[in-house]
Amino acid sequence: MASISKEIVIESSAEEVWEVIGDFTGGPSRMAPGFVQDTQVEADCRIVTFTDGTVVRERRVSVDDDARRIVYTVVDGNVRPEHDNASMQVVADAERRCRLVWIRDVLPDELATPMADAMTHGLSVIKRTLGDARDPQEGSRARDVPDRT
Repeated sequence: MASISKEIVIESSAEEVWEVIGDFTGGPSRMAPGFVQDTQVEADCRIVTFTDGTVVRERRVSVDDDARRIVYTVVDGNVRPEHDNASMQVVADAERRCRLVWIRDVLPDELATPMADAMTHGLSVIKRTLGDARDPQEGSRARDVPDRT
């Protein structure tokens, strides 16, 4: 199974970032406009349409406001992994700075590279959308940690 771990520093408070990241129903469209075209909700799932034409159905696993952590899984769409588990967690670094940690475990391993690429692109959009836009590269640490076990 491939494991992808990425994180980025965002120049905003953890509370402000979590308000968007923790919004399962509208969060994708709010955090990544221009990368995400639309988000629709059906029961405990959301259908996310990306600007490249990819459409995925994601099921909410959990939303933990205290830990500022959301967990979801891709269950259908253009991309159909045998297994998928993703989490996004907002960690405070300072009053106006936080880290967004995004971890995904996926099978088959062949999906790791395109998913990691999409996560990297998504994080750059999230940083511009939710953070200090004066210098989108300043303070950014996108870190790939592929682990195939």
